Amino acid sequence: MGLKAGIVGLPNVGKSTLFNAITNSHVEAANYPFATINPNTGVVNVPDERLDFLTNIFKPERKIPATVEFTDIAGLVKGASNGEGLGNKFLANIRECDAIVEVVRCFDNADIVHVEESVDPIRDIEIINLELIMADLDTVDKRIEKSEAKARIAKDKEAIYEMNLLKPLKEVLEQGLPARKAKLTEDQIAYCKVNYHLLTDKPIIYVANVGESDLMDLDNCKYYQDVLAYASKENSQVIPVSAQIESDLSELSEEERKEYLAELNVKESGLEKVIKATYKLLNLSTFFTVGADECRAWTFKNNMSAPECAGVIHTDFQKGFICAEVYPYEAIHELGSEHAVKEAGKIRTEGKGYYPKDGDIMFFRFNVKK
Repeated sequence: MGLKAGIVGLPNVGKSTLFNAITNSHVEAANYPFATINPNTGVVNVPDERLDFLTNIFKPERKIPATVEFTDIAGLVKGASNGEGLGNKFLANIRECDAIVEVVRCFDNADIVHVEESVDPIRDIEIINLELIMADLDTVDKRIEKSEAKARIAKDKEAIYEMNLLKPLKEVLEQGLPARKAKLTEDQIAYCKVNYHLLTDKPIIYVANVGESDLMDLDNCKYYQDVLAYASKENSQVIPVSAQIESDLSELSEEERKEYLAELNVKESGLEKVIKATYKLLNLSTFFTVGADECRAWTFKNNMSAPECAGVIHTDFQKGFICAEVYPYEAIHELGSEHAVKEAGKIRTEGKGYYPKDGDIMFFRFNVKK
């Protein structure tokens, strides 16, 4: 789908360690600011137990999971919106992302330098969020300067439309709130995304990088609880992760990982939770195609039509779309085989007006005239 999430945070909070573990790559994760200057990008598989189940049923030659792209972005410092540190580069790299994964340090370790010289996750979040807000306010002010005279004097329709959109954005940003808090119509939101690329308009999740011992006792981890309380006010999700544990897990075989997780008494790693949450944050869902040759998870944006989903596979499928044979994953999970699903009458034929749901198993019929 060409969508990506940017991993952001202050220097030395565990961003690059997290990115290394997520992508199983080995970018520099040094104990000093700006170890990451150019953004590192990695495409990772989205863990999906449904695809594993379908693979066991159909025994295909290939299993192909859905993927999501992550970018590790240079650490931000106070004053980035005014060009401090690598501010301009940092902000430009975030602008190119579709969602933000903000890593927050929630552990004490005297051996790891903190750019602010103390551990305070809420202060750290507010430093980053304020810099993003200030950068957005600068963008909005420049657009107002460009459109105000056109709207007031020339009565230009588009300029008037813009001013009605820019004013509530400016009010929200001046209150120190993100642009996504502005009360806008759906049309205005779409216009804003296409024309302004505001940083605080992007959806966000927080990753609380906690100490190894705190991961098993989150109720008593004050730093994590502080982040949880902060995020709940803006309806954002927080995922607790020990970047060090995840780094260790990434070096193990699949069998060893399962044993390690069993010892920790958890079903899935923190990174698997981060990847799944990011996938949802990007407003993505999955449909499946199945058979003896291949079981595959395909990514689509929520509210895409059946022909648009067919186009995810191949543009010819969309151009010549006739119909789709569809059944929900739950049906085959319950009944155990596609034949049983068919016998139970649970396979439906859907036309162009159908909007696929997450977990749909689909077979597209199409005809392209030469």
